[in-house]
Amino acid sequence: MSSIVLCSLGNNNANNNDTNNNEEEETFPIPTIYRCRAPIASLDCMEEFQSTNEHLTQGTPQTKEQLLQSLSQQTPLTASNHGPLISRQSSVTPGLRYRNLGKSGLRVSNVGLGTWVTFGSGVKEEQAEEVIQLAYDSGINVFDLSEAYSGVRAELELGRILQRRGWKRSSYIVTTKIYWNTKSDERGLSRKHVIESVQASLARLQLGYIDVVIVHKADPMCPMEEVVRAMNHVISQGWAMYWGTARWTPVEVMEAYTNCRQFNCVTPISEQSEYHMFCREKTELYMPELYNKIGVGLMAWSPLTMGLVSGKLEDGVPLFARSSFKNKYSSFSWTEDETQPANKEGYTWLKERLQPEETRRQQEKLRDISQLADKLGCTVSQLAIAWCLKNESVQCLLLGATSVEQLYESIQSLQLVPKLNTNTMNELERILDNKPIRPPMVSTLALR
Repeated sequence: MSSIVLCSLGNNNANNNDTNNNEEEETFPIPTIYRCRAPIASLDCMEEFQSTNEHLTQGTPQTKEQLLQSLSQQTPLTASNHGPLISRQSSVTPGLRYRNLGKSGLRVSNVGLGTWVTFGSGVKEEQAEEVIQLAYDSGINVFDLSEAYSGVRAELELGRILQRRGWKRSSYIVTTKIYWNTKSDERGLSRKHVIESVQASLARLQLGYIDVVIVHKADPMCPMEEVVRAMNHVISQGWAMYWGTARWTPVEVMEAYTNCRQFNCVTPISEQSEYHMFCREKTELYMPELYNKIGVGLMAWSPLTMGLVSGKLEDGVPLFARSSFKNKYSSFSWTEDETQPANKEGYTWLKERLQPEETRRQQEKLRDISQLADKLGCTVSQLAIAWCLKNESVQCLLLGATSVEQLYESIQSLQLVPKLNTNTMNELERILDNKPIRPPMVSTLALR
């Protein structure tokens, strides 16, 4: 049994010098029931403490002009001209945090780079490389890809950029999607298409493995057992480390988890879901429940698909970014239906689907949000990003950027999150007036 020693208090120097003076000691046993260990700080707290110390020792962060100037002076880093592969340089980005994706051990930055517009048409490869470099130097370690956005160009160009830069493989995370393809006969989640898609992505990316393979939309024509077994095979072969879903309903995610448990397969760790001020129900009502019950995390996408990229509140289509909408949806419709004519470029066809009354209400809300953003000293885009990050359920928020200036402006939104206090959030809720409420449960017995 442990014991505690009580000794007389006095002058330490005198006690040290007087060796002949024997201190009277008393020992008292401590029962086991009262023993306890000191609390251990969480990783998030330690990381925040370390980040704060680095910020204080290294001085203030670089300004926008200094950052862009240093970025333009950098030369591509390769294994040939710089010896061994380099690791990530430590940089301070205020507000950037790393969190576990779902209940897995994979640590992701709280903001990631979605390349749906970075590698879109009209963006040169040199310009896209500068965006990737800025994201990496800022501490962002998640790069999201999909054939649905820009075809195979995104994977090809990102693979070449990673080869030229020579970054350490453990310092970044690549997520890519399957299910979409430029040819309609290759759509689906059959075992054949899943394996062929992953192998083709590996060849284009020039990587040994993909960190997270995202299944983009469930396939109603394919049994769920075949899907989870195919994803388990991909992981067991070492082609991918994890897998997740995108645009799945909570019921489909739960069905996949149940099949994984039944057939002893690897379970999904994340769900990519649309989340912004006018799309809240799934993210705020159902995703926290999926995380608590089965460990599925949340990666939110398209926080700027609100007509806010240019910072102008124009009439017409308020929910979509005009600078990227034409590139993203020139060949695929918003509902991902092949019946949509491919020659309807841009967003003109979407105007027919939007209700005029709904469009008018959203425009009025956006004007009020713009006034609130002016009071906070930020843009509407930055306020929209900070509002998404305020939700603790969002473990990684995917941003889109076509230029380093645009990405830099989005990254500054991280410093706005602490400013969104209770009064500001209540004011936003008053303006939006669309807080989702779970419908009351209806007993089947009452229907008889």
